[in-house]
Amino acid sequence: MTETESEAPVTATGGCLCGAVRYALSGKLRGVYNCHCSQCRRSHGHFGAYCAVRHDRFALTETRGLKWYESSAIARRGFCMECGSSLFWEPAERDHMAIAAGTVDEPSGLTTLGHIFTDHKGDYYTIDDDLARWPGTKPEDG
Repeated sequence: MTETESEAPVTATGGCLCGAVRYALSGKLRGVYNCHCSQCRRSHGHFGAYCAVRHDRFALTETRGLKWYESSAIARRGFCMECGSSLFWEPAERDHMAIAAGTVDEPSGLTTLGHIFTDHKGDYYTIDDDLARWPGTKPEDG
């Protein structure tokens, strides 16, 4: 992963609201990007805030509530079918998993790095910080 990495703990854990989905992460997490696309807004009820970790550093430790939804031809989304928490965005044929930053147990050590799909943001809010912005995906994400 060539992204700027956050100062997250060497090992982190997280999960859904009810505990029916839990995960463990090893190594540092990529910092958070806020995604303003319509799918993230519908999935989260607002924009999605995602950190990321390589697949080889991600492990599910509780899966009884995990359900996957093929949200597009390029990615699937993982959520808890018991409490409804949105947890993961997994791009097809990539080496990483995006994790909803709010599901990482604190202290997370995460830092927000920027905003993506700003051309698709909802009409009910403004982006009023000085973080980097991209109208679509970041160029190096293809």
